[in-house]
Amino acid sequence: MADIVIINPRFEVSYWGMEHALEMLGKKANLPVACLPLLAALTPEGHTVTLMDENVEPIDWDRCSKADIVGLTGMSVQRFRMTEILKELKSRGCFTVIGGPWITVQEDYFDGLTNAIFIGEAEETWPQFLKEWAEGNHGFRYEQENKSDMTKVPVPRFDLLKMNRYAFGSLQFSRGCPFQCEFCDIIVTFGRRPRLKNSSQVLLELDAMHKSGMRSVFVVDDNLIGNKKAIKEVLREVGRWQQEHGYPMSLFTEASLDLADDPELLELMTAANFIAVFVGIESPNEDALRETKKFQNVRAGDTLLGRVHTIQRAGLDVWCGMIVGFDSDDSTIFARQKEFLSQSRITSSMIGMLHAIPKTPLHKRLADEGRLDYADEPEFGTNIIPLNIGREELLNGYLDVLVEVHEVHAFFDRLDELFIKERITLGNRQTQYNGYWKRHPLQWLKAQAIDHVSAYFAYRRLLASVPDPELKAVYKARIDNLFHHRKEGGTRFYYVIKAMIHWHVHRMVTSFTSGERKLVNSF
Repeated sequence: MADIVIINPRFEVSYWGMEHALEMLGKKANLPVACLPLLAALTPEGHTVTLMDENVEPIDWDRCSKADIVGLTGMSVQRFRMTEILKELKSRGCFTVIGGPWITVQEDYFDGLTNAIFIGEAEETWPQFLKEWAEGNHGFRYEQENKSDMTKVPVPRFDLLKMNRYAFGSLQFSRGCPFQCEFCDIIVTFGRRPRLKNSSQVLLELDAMHKSGMRSVFVVDDNLIGNKKAIKEVLREVGRWQQEHGYPMSLFTEASLDLADDPELLELMTAANFIAVFVGIESPNEDALRETKKFQNVRAGDTLLGRVHTIQRAGLDVWCGMIVGFDSDDSTIFARQKEFLSQSRITSSMIGMLHAIPKTPLHKRLADEGRLDYADEPEFGTNIIPLNIGREELLNGYLDVLVEVHEVHAFFDRLDELFIKERITLGNRQTQYNGYWKRHPLQWLKAQAIDHVSAYFAYRRLLASVPDPELKAVYKARIDNLFHHRKEGGTRFYYVIKAMIHWHVHRMVTSFTSGERKLVNSF
């Protein structure tokens, strides 16, 4: 039987990584990648598995040298570090295998550096490979003929990770998305038919995550509501689980904008204590949305802004993805992006230049048109050659949007529109939204006490960590003002966390615009 090590490489500093905010919380990484504990759970009995996440601890090269198999996963933004790791492992004579999002779309990228590759999902191919390896007749390329049956996916081995080093936990309820956005690799990897775990599986994973001590959990589905009928049944059970356990977890996820069109779904999500949702809005330019086949954002009914406000008023903070560089974009798109984000009251916006991922319809189309830059590190930060904007103009406009959107007063003006003027209440934390708290006043007081203490200590860490006196003064004034207007502990804590996130993005954007750090495009 095999002695196995599975590695997740470190990330470059990025919007999602929140590295500078995590320093204030004493954490090493935002959340564990889902594949590490899942692959451990998929490993048949008799094998031993060690998980290494370079984002929370250094790679133990001596341990790798002693292993029979060293597995490596990674996304496109990790590919350079993946190459470094593979070269080191090869120099030590290690038997290596690679899986994950990047190798799935760029199969020849690590030629000569690995003994086997896994394309797409691995619920079937990972055990198959281990059986063939033990028999001495393993192959090189593994890809499942069919998509995984999510009702057979085991509970991930969270116990093999150092969970106390992460700010958030991670769970997965479903895979796949019914839409056909041209730039997206999710439908390439997971398909357009959403597949869900059953409620019993989800509750077992919630139990495991609760046991690990996590209070905030990201549900990593690329579109939680891809199958609305099925997810409603799961959400009802999650809501019941939360009640039975006294609402110990705040949940975040990703969903399509048509969430706004389903009041029942919004109510079920907040009842299950989802407090934020990442939405792919991409652009206020509706021609661009149609061009990229993001038709769910331009359906008849409410406007983009109206739908965002509906989700916010239901009790979910909207985080979003925005893209510049579509074919129908011209030089006016940068001002339109800024205006939209201002009016939408969205503070957490992951803004990127359009990028063509291999195997996506966008990549094929632009390759056919001769509009791709094939350099591994394109000079202008993205591999597309835009149609109506010069490449340098696109890069400069993108950086300008990043700077203006995250200017400290603009950021907090949007935040205060939500939490002071609109008085948004997130999730199911407040008595007026949840009869449970009225029936369990001691639990309510306990939850409020935890939130208030968390808010206080986060506030102190923020002010102690920010060296810029002007920025620190703004943070203090804005937080003190929020504390004056809002007395709920959950609202206060969330507001301070948003201030920490601003500090992270401020530092990240400053390093990009000053040339201190190489640009990491969000997409």
